[in-house]
Amino acid sequence: MEYESVVPQPPLDGLIDDLYFLEGAPPYPRLTLPPMPGSFLIINLGDPFHIRAGGEIAASAFTDGCVVSPPTRALEFGYPTWTRSIGVHFQACGLAPFVPMPVSELCDRPATLAQVWGRGTVERLQEELVAASEPVAMLAILENELVRRMHEVPGLDMVRRASSAIVETGGTVAIGELASDAGVSSTHLTQRFREIVGIAPKRFARTRRLAATLLAIDFAEPIDWADVATRAGYFDQAHFGHEFRAFTGLTPTRYVEVRRRFLREHPDHALDNWSFPTD
Repeated sequence: MEYESVVPQPPLDGLIDDLYFLEGAPPYPRLTLPPMPGSFLIINLGDPFHIRAGGEIAASAFTDGCVVSPPTRALEFGYPTWTRSIGVHFQACGLAPFVPMPVSELCDRPATLAQVWGRGTVERLQEELVAASEPVAMLAILENELVRRMHEVPGLDMVRRASSAIVETGGTVAIGELASDAGVSSTHLTQRFREIVGIAPKRFARTRRLAATLLAIDFAEPIDWADVATRAGYFDQAHFGHEFRAFTGLTPTRYVEVRRRFLREHPDHALDNWSFPTD
């Protein structure tokens, strides 16, 4: 599978982790994506893919692409046998300046790209991207489109500072302390945080802590879960296990099994980062 990514130039670099191009055969027909502390956008250039969010019974088809804010529940992605897309991985506050609605309206409700940017815009973009053909040129087109669409968001700097503090402390900072530092009430900070990030700061902190914990684990080595829980600042191993199941739907032991399966069957795969096989 071909995967290329670039870090955008200012002013996008403070909002976006990377722009990427993806093409090839997915490692599994379905992948589960646990909640993560960031948003992403996909422009689809191939056959439709499917997303089943949270407790939904059936998956929804996405032909033109999708916009996904930080979810509170795992998402299940169903891929065609060959997928081709270009997309954006946003930082915590990164999505808000590129969508016309509060990001909270997208929480646990992946939207089609046409619903967010309009069908005419999406069709034009798809035509330009297909005509460009080469990933480098395609990524430049997407970067230019994002610069054109970028708009000011009230409260963005305040929420960016709060989210950065959450990230820097591994999700352990008190939300009241963040509000005090910003000179606002906890209620005001939470409201603006929801509108800009998509979820409340406490939920963001929980998600960030678990994500940082899992990404730091070496699954090729034996794992001492009690030590993992202690280092991550959880009250005890039982607390960690509860959070783990709430976010991934799996016990830590089962999660290790599916992660190691991915590592064994598809070493160094482009999609081997945060997702795991559903089947």
